[in-house]
Amino acid sequence: MKTHASKQLCTVDVTSSRRKCRKAHFTAPSHIRRRIMSCHLSKDLRAQYHVRAIAVRKDDEVTVMRGRGAVKVGNHKGKKGKVVSVYRKRWAIHVEKITKDKANGTQVQVPIHSSNCMITKLKIDNDRKRILDKKKVIEKDKGKFQTGKVEMALD
Repeated sequence: MKTHASKQLCTVDVTSSRRKCRKAHFTAPSHIRRRIMSCHLSKDLRAQYHVRAIAVRKDDEVTVMRGRGAVKVGNHKGKKGKVVSVYRKRWAIHVEKITKDKANGTQVQVPIHSSNCMITKLKIDNDRKRILDKKKVIEKDKGKFQTGKVEMALD
């Protein structure tokens, strides 16, 4: 780690340049996009699993929390449905009942950004359980100060 004149530690690997951050985001590989494309959990799921957000996947049930899809067609706020596909290349998820009619009459899925959705029901399997347990351990004591630790830090 490098130190600056203000004695603040920072990592050399991370940049604060807007140009470089945007490039890293939009050229991210699929395994990083999975993590970026996460959704908040509903209040009851948050209370149950002690996790705020998790990567969205097929067969999760979501509620659209904000306005329009990636394609500016209609207002989808408040609509609920099952995730049909997670399209990482286009940064979008497709929800079961959210479609639009094309000029020739066929129906197509409307892509919605995952940050505009909230997960209301999780598809749980062994991998998902392991991810939730791992995040729960990390988030359990996050931001909490215990009296003994605070007193030791002050001394």
